[in-house]
Amino acid sequence: MTGTTRWRALLLAAVAACAACGLIYELALLTLSASLHGGGIVATSLIVAGYVAALGAGALLVKPLLGHAAITFIAVETMLGVIGGLSAAAMYVAFSFIGGSLWVLVLGTAVIGALVGAEVPLLMTLLQRGRTAGAADAGRVLANLNAADYLGALIGGLAWPFLVLPQLGMIRGAAVTGMINLAAAAVVAVFLLRTIISRRQLASALAVLTAAAMGLTALIVASDGIQSTTRQRLYADPIIAYQQSAYQEIVVTRRGPDTRLYLDGGLQFSTRDEYRYTESLVYPALGDEARTVLILGGGDGLAARELLRMPQVRQIVQVELDPAVIALARGPLRETNAGALDDPRVQVVVDDAMTWLREPGVLPDGGFDAVIIDLPDPDNPVLGRLYSLEFYALLTRVLAVDGLVVVQSGSPFSTPNAFWRTVSTLGSAGFAVTPYHVHVPTFGDWGFALARRGGTPPTPTVPDDAPPLRFLTQEVLDAAAVFPLDNAPQVLEPSTLDNLRIVEDMRAGYR
Repeated sequence: MTGTTRWRALLLAAVAACAACGLIYELALLTLSASLHGGGIVATSLIVAGYVAALGAGALLVKPLLGHAAITFIAVETMLGVIGGLSAAAMYVAFSFIGGSLWVLVLGTAVIGALVGAEVPLLMTLLQRGRTAGAADAGRVLANLNAADYLGALIGGLAWPFLVLPQLGMIRGAAVTGMINLAAAAVVAVFLLRTIISRRQLASALAVLTAAAMGLTALIVASDGIQSTTRQRLYADPIIAYQQSAYQEIVVTRRGPDTRLYLDGGLQFSTRDEYRYTESLVYPALGDEARTVLILGGGDGLAARELLRMPQVRQIVQVELDPAVIALARGPLRETNAGALDDPRVQVVVDDAMTWLREPGVLPDGGFDAVIIDLPDPDNPVLGRLYSLEFYALLTRVLAVDGLVVVQSGSPFSTPNAFWRTVSTLGSAGFAVTPYHVHVPTFGDWGFALARRGGTPPTPTVPDDAPPLRFLTQEVLDAAAVFPLDNAPQVLEPSTLDNLRIVEDMRAGYR
């Protein structure tokens, strides 16, 4: 391999590394958008479209600097490493201290995209150095450049969800990626560009890269403190457990006897009144004969806790997507759920609910007597598909002929369209549905949908052999099935995988 060949090979390796970093920055912005703003199709489209537009703008803006491609490339990579490395921390701090970070997200997308867009013209210029290129030769150079660029993007795309985010988190992950960007720039400067730029320029570039690396190192060291300080500002009560899983940010707070679970900033329960919600969710679905029960979601273990109080229940299958939630249920939340997930009657399955319903494996004879669907509100497409007609249709694969299904359906007062959309979607999937609602002080008016396959809508009842309950009685359930004039039942178009209407219902805001 000649010196020129080695020079170009090393430069192409730097191209791949920089491309990996660029894609990680974009994925970090998308992840932060989901965590801080709820994400969704609109936000994702804006970020992706804005990033792509910024790539083109960066390519145009760098044209006057192509005569100084070497030093400009080092400057671009330095800025990209610093800005990309700081982006997650800047957004998180902005969100925590000033109540919003959308402007930081937009600015970060534009600047990072423009810097990444400037890389290709600069690298093309450097790769052509010393050549009198014909059309075919220029095509080969461009092919090599694109191959390295796309390979690096693939590496970055796989590294973010499987390595960087779960192992380092967003702030440290972005900072470490920035360090890689700076290291790539340093390698290019020392080994490839030292014969192109002056010694003074090389020394200045290395000094700036070193200072930038020291700044990112300081951020990495201080990241835990930054996260703890900024995160605590978002919650009124002291945080006792935190984890950024591959799927969501999980926070547990505690003040006195009140323990609360938050997923991506949304409150899931408070021990002050969760019994109202949990009793209302679980017992109406059991009837007097339920012996096998499927729980979809509910990884906090509260539904399983109530089911285990029923001596007739022999088997519970708990399907939860996020293993980090299961770990918390067996750790900081163990006292709250009475260790339910470690009971021998409970089989915990870590899987996506829809995926599991398509291939459920071994089922109880005749299917489950009851299915309890305790999933977060459908405020994004990932969750919205679990409130779709297709999802409810899959329930027929696992539900006994006379079995009951109950779905937590959100607030019929605060989000009435989403609530009645759930009821209507269940009906469109072939279920006879009875909606009901109770008052949970932490959440306000909260609703559920009780359903069976065809026939007459079921009547919500408290099982005859139910243990002593703190809230639910038959009189409460009878009243719960009545809706006032200002929240009368609606018949709406179903939410489907093709048109997740329920997600738009949630995005319309609260009444």
